[in-house]
This record gives sequence, C-alpha cells and structure tokens, in this order.
Amino acid sequence: MAVSSNLRLRGAHRFAVATAACTVFLLMAGALVTSNDAADSVPDWPLAYGKIIPPWIGGLRYEFAHRVVAGLVAVLTLVLAIWISRVEQRGWVRRLGWTALGLVIAQALLGALRVLEGHPAVSATAHAILAQIFFITVVSLALFTSAWWQPETPRLQDSATPHLRTLAAWTTVAIFVQLILGAAFRHGAFGIAPHMFGAGVVLVMVILTGRVAKARFARIPAIRYSVVWLHATFGTQILLGGAAYWAIRASRGDVQPGLTYVILSVAHVLVGALVLAASVVLTLVCRHLIRPAEALVRDSAAAAHSEAGTR
Repeated sequence: MAVSSNLRLRGAHRFAVATAACTVFLLMAGALVTSNDAADSVPDWPLAYGKIIPPWIGGLRYEFAHRVVAGLVAVLTLVLAIWISRVEQRGWVRRLGWTALGLVIAQALLGALRVLEGHPAVSATAHAILAQIFFITVVSLALFTSAWWQPETPRLQDSATPHLRTLAAWTTVAIFVQLILGAAFRHGAFGIAPHMFGAGVVLVMVILTGRVAKARFARIPAIRYSVVWLHATFGTQILLGGAAYWAIRASRGDVQPGLTYVILSVAHVLVGALVLAASVVLTLVCRHLIRPAEALVRDSAAAAHSEAGTR
C-alpha cells in the first residue's frame, strides 16, 4: 500500500513540475504582451472581439496567445489540485494545491479587470505580481511532493549569526520586492530609479547568502546546488537587465519596439521569475534541513539546566 501511495505521489510530483514549466511559458506570453505594447489590443473578455478565435493579426496574436496559455495553465492547476488532494496525506500540501487553483482564478479575474476597467499601472502591476506568487506556489508544490522532501531528514545545526534560514528568507523577500518594482516600472507606475536601487539590495543579499551557505554547508548537496542555481540565474539577470536598459534607450522615439528590446525584456522577466524560484527553493531547503535558531536556544537552555541540576 505504501509503495502504491509513493508511486501515485511521484506522478503528482511530475505533473507539478510540468505545470511549473507551463507557467514559465505563461510568464513568457505575458511578457510578450507588455513588450509589444499589445495589452490594449483586445477590448473585451473572455471573448476577443466577440469571437472565440479572433483574427491572428497585430498585437491581437500576443494577447490571444496569452489567454490560450493561461487557460491551459488553469486546467493543469485544477487537475493538479485534484490529484494532490487524492494522493497526498499531508493536509497542508493539499491546501496549498487548492490555494494554487485559487491564485490562478484570481489571476484570470485580474486580467479581466485590466481589459474591462483599464488602470494599467495598478491592475497590470498587480497581475504581474500575482503571476509570480502563483509560479512560486507551483514550484513549492513540486518540491513538497518530491521524493527528496518525503523522509524525515536529520536537522543540521547553525548556531552562527546571521542564521542561514533567516538570511535565505529575507533574500527571497528582497527579490520579490524587486520584482514588484520591476513590474511597476514596466507598466508605467514610476521610473527606473527604485528598480535600480532594489537591484543593488538584492545583489548584496544574494552574495551574502551564498557566502554564508558556502562557509557553513558547502558539503550539503541540496544547499550547495540551490545556491549555484540562485547565483547562476541572478548573474544572468544582471546581464539581461543591463542589456534591456540599453535596448530601451536605443529604441527611444521608435513607433514600435525593436526585436532586440522585445527579446531582452522578455528574457529579463523570465529569468527574474527563475531567480525568485531559486531563492524560494533555497529558503525551503534550508527550513527543511537546518534546525531553527529558537530550537538551538531551547536546547542550550535545557542542557545548561540539566548540568546545573547534576551539580
């Protein structure tokens, strides 16, 4: 019975990975809409000019492709939530599966609000932010349903300061805030200065987290590989950010965005999502493997109390 349950959970894990991969394509489709100034190409929702399949012309093709991929991801998320609820014993994982479904529905409603009511600086930024939240939720589900997460793992000790569990979590928060600033800049809420400042903060946090992880847990494969993924994606993101900014300045005054700008800006959005996912994975891995600082304090206090009692 246990073997059958593990096999079914393995299937759910693979499906979660596939859903996360499809979400990457959804993020790319959304970035193509913004980068090609196609957000206002369709005035109605859920149909497009009153049709299920509109003419495949101009900006309409980007917006319609975005809707098609969003519909596919919504169906996959529904299947994933049902699958997990049937094979998963942990209640919090089942609830997270249904949370992912709720997020994708909320994302669709935000997209409808953007089309029907306008206010792009607010609704489009919220739409982009919720997309990132949904993505890391599905990535987390893929990790939680993996065979690596299942067994009880011996907890590592980390008595130094800053605690890696805490540092990784704050790095994730900084990256998420940076993505909010980037989305607000892309959708015209404000200029690039806050985004540039955020990039500097994230740079410091990512370097510090990597140094702490390497100094204390270089021999732990899960932590080491997570740091490598974080550093690789963030380094790529820095290069893409500089190239995209150069492309923006080079294309000023153009009626239509150039192909170079579109490619670089879409890549910048996608890799930004991967940076966030890498930081989330590192944070979750640290929480799974490393004992919390509070537990170390309690153990030290208990040991001191026991030693005092034996005197």
